[in-house]
Amino acid sequence: MVKIGNIELGEFPLLLAPMEDVSDPPFRRLCKENGADMMYTEFVSADGLVHDADKSFEKLDIYDYERPIGIQYFGGQLETMIKAANIVEKANPDVIDINFGCPVAKVACRMAGAGLLQDIPKMVELTKAVINTTQKPVTVKTRLGWDDKSINIVDVAERLQDVGIQALTIHGRTRKQMYKGEADWSWIAKVKDNPRMHIPIFGNGDINGPEKALEYRNRYGVDGLMIGRASIGNPWIFQQIKHYLNTGEILPTPCTEQRVAAAKQHLQHSIEWKGRRLGILEMRRHYTNYFRGFPHIKTYRQKLVTSDEPETLFDLLDEIGDAYCTHEIAA
Repeated sequence: MVKIGNIELGEFPLLLAPMEDVSDPPFRRLCKENGADMMYTEFVSADGLVHDADKSFEKLDIYDYERPIGIQYFGGQLETMIKAANIVEKANPDVIDINFGCPVAKVACRMAGAGLLQDIPKMVELTKAVINTTQKPVTVKTRLGWDDKSINIVDVAERLQDVGIQALTIHGRTRKQMYKGEADWSWIAKVKDNPRMHIPIFGNGDINGPEKALEYRNRYGVDGLMIGRASIGNPWIFQQIKHYLNTGEILPTPCTEQRVAAAKQHLQHSIEWKGRRLGILEMRRHYTNYFRGFPHIKTYRQKLVTSDEPETLFDLLDEIGDAYCTHEIAA
């Protein structure tokens, strides 16, 4: 049984990665219903929380049906991280996760996220301060290193464990790689195989289907998998992986009816959570992903991303269901 603190996650948990503009409550709800064992919020700015930014506080919205759930946040200043930890704790997540992996310039170049891979003592100092501030289990998500010449994840993992983190997720790329190239899981395996390590180690990067999930579990020995981009428009990936790990059978690719139903549910929850106008606007980025591979879908997509009326949008989704009811989606 894999545990973070006293939180039981099952024998081989599948985690939904924190993704900016994706891992909000409407999307998380779909992933939970389709088998995600633990989920994380979009990452939250410590500075935003300390300065009462509405957008940052919105990201603290969590619901009991999502549990266990972690709130992930990032920052680079000691005092700010401590103050933000107190704010995050009041939202009552099961876990507080620190982001030391975000590679985007506006985060990393301000010595937050993956930027702290250039200053490991400061990373450890910030982590220890957060652990000492909160009663919640603290976990970390990070990368292999800043670049190929500074891969230091084995040492980093030991030092973070020594100050008290209770799980570590490793994305198998350096900051310099961003999301390009292939994730190098051999370094994740080195962390897992280190006899000094006793906390759960979760692997992240390039898990795009059941076969690879099984292969990477067996080859690299991780305690679980964190899935990010492969879940976008495909919340079924969690149940697909679980079914394959348990039975060796590949579930059928979700049919048109399932995709339309998921898009409608996502839209409905988006409107309920964000309000009519913003819920419709922020849903627009998802339609392409739900209907990827549908021939001649562009006409429908154009209408979906320009319509402002919920009734029109739900009618359009029904039209897609009728138009592609016999269409087989490529796996």
